[in-house]
Amino acid sequence: QVQMVESGGGLVQAGESLRLSCAASVSTFSNYAMAWFRQAPGKEREFVASISQSGRMAAYAEPVKGRFTISRDNAKNTVYLQMRSPKPEDTAVYLCAAREGPPTGDVGRYDYWGQGTQVTVFS
Repeated sequence: QVQMVESGGGLVQAGESLRLSCAASVSTFSNYAMAWFRQAPGKEREFVASISQSGRMAAYAEPVKGRFTISRDNAKNTVYLQMRSPKPEDTAVYLCAAREGPPTGDVGRYDYWGQGTQVTVFS
């Protein structure tokens, strides 16, 4: 069982940077591929970024490519999402997810989810 808690969300002006964190309570964090998803009101949950167990491979959704960076610190059981130049359309609840297989952008393939942290970007 993996429990995860996201933090770092809030109200931010467009263009200001923000870093989200997701801390996992599991002894074998390095066994899990991690990902960030987001869900805006009235919309489906969508993939943002994923990272492999070692941290060497990362993948991004097109809307955030070049602006967001996913990283992880296996010694701290934490995955991060650095958000640079956020836009109002990035406003959503951001959730981290974990799975023991390879990283993927498929929301249905993740077994464990955090509760999410709200990010609101205003112009």
